[in-house]
Amino acid sequence: MNTTDAQTATQYLDVPEGRIAYSLSGPEDGHLVVMAPGMGDVRAVYRFVVPQLVAAGYRVATMDLRGHGESSTGWDRHTTSAIGSDYVALIRHLGGPATVVGQSLSPDSAVTAAAELPDEITGVVAISPWAAAPQAGAFMEWLTGRVLRSPFLWGLFYSSLHKAGKPADFKAHVATLKSRLREPGRTEAFVAVGAPGAKDSAADRPRVHQPVLVLMGSKDPDFKDPRAEAESFASTLGGPSEIVMLAGAGHYPQAEVPQETAAALLAFLEKTVR
Repeated sequence: MNTTDAQTATQYLDVPEGRIAYSLSGPEDGHLVVMAPGMGDVRAVYRFVVPQLVAAGYRVATMDLRGHGESSTGWDRHTTSAIGSDYVALIRHLGGPATVVGQSLSPDSAVTAAAELPDEITGVVAISPWAAAPQAGAFMEWLTGRVLRSPFLWGLFYSSLHKAGKPADFKAHVATLKSRLREPGRTEAFVAVGAPGAKDSAADRPRVHQPVLVLMGSKDPDFKDPRAEAESFASTLGGPSEIVMLAGAGHYPQAEVPQETAAALLAFLEKTVR
């Protein structure tokens, strides 16, 4: 696959608490699509999907989360609502209207942005979203903390979440994740994003009346029942929603089954872009 368009030069947007790193591809007059990854990941996770959206005429911005990738460290807040404000800032900087895309943790951030900008955001795409913050006992909380604080363990866990195969450059991508997490301040940001209470955007879901596409891998190991998780997430929204199950995919369908993921995204954009 050609990932050239997904690897454009890094740009930066200064916001009140720090600096957000992003890449921008596609025609200036194309409808804007803003995409953010999940925790512990970088914006290049969309490297196989971006070229397909650009080829269809869309302008695509992929951004790193606070404290992740090439974004700055030292943020005061790492909540989903705070990340939602970064979506809003980037859309206002680049100019809407826009469709917002999030994965794993960041769909709720995309939801917050959509609630904040009802006239500028035309649709939301939630990839592998959590319907509710995961509940864990003391041992699992301890184990999760160990994983979040160890780039090596995170790499192993990240790999285990891919069920439909791994792309040819997967080892290089994981090496990038681990290298970034070893940089000063990155682990602290990763732990903060995964902390209890960081998912604080659920109350915004009923305020979202734009169309929402929920993409879920049928084999996503993060969930006991992936379809039920997708349905539970969709049921909390204030507007119309559509669920697309991606057969055989795990938690990262944009990298595991990028053709199918892009096809679902393009179909949704065709229906919702005004």
